[in-house]
Amino acid sequence: MGTGRRVLLVLWLVASASPGLAGDRFTVWPDPDAVHDVVPTEIELPSSDPFMPSDIGHARRRVVRALLYLPPGASPQHKVPAVVLLHGSIGNTEERGYRYGLPLAEAGVAVLVVETYASRADLATSFVGRALHITETMFDADAYAGLRVLSARPEIEAGHVALVGFSYGGMAATYALYDTIARRLAPDGQHFAAHVAFYAPCVARFDDSRTTGAPLLMLYGGQDQLIRPDRCAQVAADLRGGGSAVTVVSYRQAVHQWDGELQPRLIGRHLADCRFRVDRFGIVHEAASGVGMGNPFLRGVVLGLCTGSRPYPIGRNEATIVRSDQDLLHFLSEVFARPGPSGSGG
Repeated sequence: MGTGRRVLLVLWLVASASPGLAGDRFTVWPDPDAVHDVVPTEIELPSSDPFMPSDIGHARRRVVRALLYLPPGASPQHKVPAVVLLHGSIGNTEERGYRYGLPLAEAGVAVLVVETYASRADLATSFVGRALHITETMFDADAYAGLRVLSARPEIEAGHVALVGFSYGGMAATYALYDTIARRLAPDGQHFAAHVAFYAPCVARFDDSRTTGAPLLMLYGGQDQLIRPDRCAQVAADLRGGGSAVTVVSYRQAVHQWDGELQPRLIGRHLADCRFRVDRFGIVHEAASGVGMGNPFLRGVVLGLCTGSRPYPIGRNEATIVRSDQDLLHFLSEVFARPGPSGSGG
């Protein structure tokens, strides 16, 4: 079977997997420029600013902005599944909304693009400042806030909400699967139906590997210098041992951010050499020294020592985009065809 026919088959599976998906309208991945009946609306999420998981529950409250891409025709009588989407370290929420929000909403999947960075401009606005002051735990606080808000909407299938993150947001999407995070941010047991991590560096391991039981799809490029496949394999093994099915897909020719708009170039600071450990109390440590990273200064010291000044390559790759779209849709189709997780209210 040729590539085009395989893509169409996968898209057909997605379209027929759930009553919330858009049936035979979804025969190809919609061109965002051709989507005219989906207009994103800004909503607010009641979140907070926990620096580490141990801070959850007594961190400052925060109202976070998000853009909701709602499928045409979604209603209490025609509920739809949903995705909460976390951006990466560039903070490119508009690009993510265009690339994923419009097509998926046109296909019948609501998409909530969370503006984690833009909502915390009082903490930092520069690339380095955000890395020091706006942590993965804050991303996760926003993700679970998004889950609560979506699940309360009558047009959303509360048991079929997935979490998708890119790069830095992909790290957070992975961390949100661990019980160490989930039981603090969702004490009522309301969990995501699935997690997807696009090119997320595997730099942290959790002492307690128990998970919510939701599956994870881990996607990364074979030429991505931020990815150490052996360490991602360790994380995948931890998560499987903790109760989750994990699917790992490597795209041989892809570098970081293959689905973005930027052509090949070097950016940022290299993170692959960093090693963190999250203990059972939710405290994040530098793995070798045991130094806790409980404030921006200590986080800066640790990151400064493990990242250095070396940049890494990124670049759009059209062939990989087709494949990753296919893999994402196939994964979501399987997830949305199953009953929702316990405690989801769906």
